[in-house]
Amino acid sequence: MSKEFIIPVLAGFLISLILGPVIIPVLQKMKMGQTIRTLGVQAHLKKNGTPTMGGVIFLIPIVIVSLFYVGKYPKILPILILTLGFGIIGFIDDYIKVVLKSSDGLLAWQKFTLQFLLTLAFYLSLKYFNISLDIILPFIDKKIDIGMLAVPILFFAIIGTVNGANFTDGIDGLATSVTLAITGFFAVVSMVYNGGFTPITGAVFGGLLGFLIFNVHPAKVFMGDTGSLALGGFVAGCAYMLNLPLILIIVALIYVIEVLSVIIQVSYFKISKGKRIFKMAPIHHHFELCGWSETKVVAVFTIITILMCMIAYISI
Repeated sequence: MSKEFIIPVLAGFLISLILGPVIIPVLQKMKMGQTIRTLGVQAHLKKNGTPTMGGVIFLIPIVIVSLFYVGKYPKILPILILTLGFGIIGFIDDYIKVVLKSSDGLLAWQKFTLQFLLTLAFYLSLKYFNISLDIILPFIDKKIDIGMLAVPILFFAIIGTVNGANFTDGIDGLATSVTLAITGFFAVVSMVYNGGFTPITGAVFGGLLGFLIFNVHPAKVFMGDTGSLALGGFVAGCAYMLNLPLILIIVALIYVIEVLSVIIQVSYFKISKGKRIFKMAPIHHHFELCGWSETKVVAVFTIITILMCMIAYISI
């Protein structure tokens, strides 16, 4: 296995492991506690006040390690732009909700505008590095040029992936564990197919491993939108650097299911005038209300992601 992966993993892990005990007390003193909805899963009420915005614990090592390698691996930069950029948007949203005590956070149009502008910056960075928007078709091993559709699909894929990661963050360790598996996939593909951005996959993998120690059930800290939006940006960025946006449907299947469960629930609720398909959405809460423990949900969703990553690998 490449040193360009192992060293960033170790560095990312150690930095996040050191930062955890430093940042978590700071978040507690600043009263960055998560407010749990009383209409949600009742077992979660005991988590009320658990510090959020913990995504900074793994974002800091990702940035530090990536900047160390970006000179030799310039393709890291577009992915870092998405990762850090969406992390900053999430941080602003968390700050408004937690510190300013505004339950809505950023308004929908504000969040969408920021996400649109950041995705535009990523698109421009792809043009700067002469990375095409051609798409490799999984299982067919054929690259196609989709012409004018490429740009709107890019915006849809990136913003959709980011919000999918955001919906997945709702149970201790869930978004962290699922994204660890996805990160492992992109690390292997980058090494085997010379993607040119292996070090940032190592930094993310190591950073998440360190963060998981504090985020595993019972969580001492939540990643918040600061972390979940950043992870979505990272995953989408890796896919586009490899011309594999369609692979997101496979490796990030859990993200997709989480988003679809919310869309289906809300749509059916409006159409049926108050009826629900799931006991609660996103779907991980449905399984909780069906009697699954948090650890079982995390284990099953992570196993599914690992299996989907294996399928994705043989598809290319």
